[in-house]
Amino acid sequence: MTFISVNPHDPSDEIGKWEQAGEPEVASVVERATRAAREWRRTPAAARSQALGDAAAALERRADEVIALTVREVGKPVTEARGEVARGVSILRYYAQLALLPDGETMPGATHDALLMARYRPVGVAALLTPWNFPVAIPLWKAAPSLAYGNATILKPSSAAAATALLLHEIISPILPRDVFQVVLGGAGTARPLIENPAVAAVSFTGSVPVGRDIARRVSARGGRVQAEMGGQNPSIVLADADLDRAAANITYAAMGYAGQKCTATSRVIVEDAVYADFRDRLSEDITQLQVVDPSAEATLVGPVIDAGARTAALDAVGASGGRVITGGKALDAPGYYLAPTLVELDGPSGPLASEEVFAPVAAVIRADSAEQAVEIANDVRFGLVAAVFTTDLGRALRLSEELDTGMIRVNAPTSGVDFYAPFGGAKESSYGPREQGLAARNFYTESRTILISP
Repeated sequence: MTFISVNPHDPSDEIGKWEQAGEPEVASVVERATRAAREWRRTPAAARSQALGDAAAALERRADEVIALTVREVGKPVTEARGEVARGVSILRYYAQLALLPDGETMPGATHDALLMARYRPVGVAALLTPWNFPVAIPLWKAAPSLAYGNATILKPSSAAAATALLLHEIISPILPRDVFQVVLGGAGTARPLIENPAVAAVSFTGSVPVGRDIARRVSARGGRVQAEMGGQNPSIVLADADLDRAAANITYAAMGYAGQKCTATSRVIVEDAVYADFRDRLSEDITQLQVVDPSAEATLVGPVIDAGARTAALDAVGASGGRVITGGKALDAPGYYLAPTLVELDGPSGPLASEEVFAPVAAVIRADSAEQAVEIANDVRFGLVAAVFTTDLGRALRLSEELDTGMIRVNAPTSGVDFYAPFGGAKESSYGPREQGLAARNFYTESRTILISP
């Protein structure tokens, strides 16, 4: 079975065509990874650190090539693609250093001459299932800690980002021992035998809720470890004392940047009643001024959505929500999959735009009588990835942060921003399993062994 990756800016531009890896091919990849893992875990931490540092340098040397392919394959605006590749380089360098952290701790023994210690050990083979929207950063923020801590690593990227994944493999794999880092291509028929293989000790997934739940169930059933990041329906709360111009600028970027195709994008803008009309108009003006053009243009913030189905689903959600379209709400007359940045005013927190993730440049604006009601509206969804609060009152910001049911909270900053050295993850249906990124990643890619030495 073959699949094709195309340019969402120009669907006639075919990036590549590949064969989907079937069960025999996946089994062979896992078998090779299992053998490679035995040697890689014995490799001294200093050598693993050096390899990741060399990988960072190699990616930096070929950054322009990776940036251009990212723009072409997934329609990411070039300024964002440039930042993503730079982040990928930083991620590799960061975990190159974390490989040298203490690999355990000692504790008092039962006798004065006994040595009791706990040491971190790699789990073996890790499988990474990644989406198309961050085709460099997400694979690397999973692969870098997996490799740093001594695991053989198998990447199964989204079919819509296959070419970028293959380019990353071309850059990184020659620096590592054979079969320590491999890529397999395909859809569900490739993912299933990979996640169900008992030799795969850990599975890390980023994508939709239904797929993430299914993966978590299958991996847990066989005793494997699993983490799943499954999206968000993220609120930005604007209180009456906020800097309204700053809030509008931040939310415009968070909701519409890269056509809203981020799990951390702002979906709902919840505004305190006293400034509601004023802020709605400022936000609408900022959104209306956005340029929706070729993602390779430096001025582009938005760009196309990934495919025709994504655009149709977004327009259907707008139509089903029953609100007033303030701006946008239509497909653009262009060869690619373009949708005008859309702001919809809702009478209340109901309908798809107020409750479901819409992976497109679409946001809803909702009135709240008070800060307390704004928090109630923000929490009244099944997701809990990230929330933003805009206020000049630090005390209120801290109090609201305690009440918001999300894994990440950002004050006077866009929802769509993450620091690769800080834990990443959400609450409720947004996440399952341990946190990603930062020091927290070691908890997933290693296991602790307690050792007693009694002379």
